[in-house]
Amino acid sequence: MPAFDGPAVTRNTLRRQIADALRDEILAGRLCPGQEFTVKEIAEGYGVSATPVREALVDLTAKGLLDSAQHRGFRVHEYSLADYRAMIEARSLVADGIFRGLAEPAPAEPRSPAALAGVRRRGEEAARAAGAGDLNVLIGYDLRFWRELSALFGNPYLSDFFHRLRVQSWMCAVPHLRRAGDLRGSLWSGHCDLVDALARHDAPAAHAIVEAYNADSLRLMERLAGDQGA
Repeated sequence: MPAFDGPAVTRNTLRRQIADALRDEILAGRLCPGQEFTVKEIAEGYGVSATPVREALVDLTAKGLLDSAQHRGFRVHEYSLADYRAMIEARSLVADGIFRGLAEPAPAEPRSPAALAGVRRRGEEAARAAGAGDLNVLIGYDLRFWRELSALFGNPYLSDFFHRLRVQSWMCAVPHLRRAGDLRGSLWSGHCDLVDALARHDAPAAHAIVEAYNADSLRLMERLAGDQGA
């Protein structure tokens, strides 16, 4: 059996931390679509060696957040409105796959009230941020909400894919949303309604909530893209 030493774990952890930090920079709009940078620039910015930075950038490229710019390093991927429409369609199909077990009369793995309560708290925070138009807070809680909810109810492979889709769709929407000004009343806040429907194993209600959310998101993006001349 191979031996495992500390430095490998530390490097892998650092790689993940850098990838998470860069993803957050993109979602916060501080790294803009099309912006280019090198491994050296990121390594110097974080005060770390090039190896975990390069690994983190490769990971983010595999997840669709970055593009490899030959001889120039990496650039933030630029998504179009057509990409967003395709993401919404994919989100709808994956959500149906994740929650399809709700229709079964006796789910194989009952969800604990404590687990649902934790997800609901995440949903309450997301809904509060949506109502206030606070995009920075909303994105963090919204990603955690959907990741934890899908993990409770779905196939883990679908759950991971769903999380990737949600990160990409936020990344696509963020530039438009940040240019839109006051977002109060524009952002979806039905997180707790969805938790309640899932807790009741009400598959039709859950489906209707998710479909309405996806339709509202697409309408908002189409309106913003039109207003901003995209």
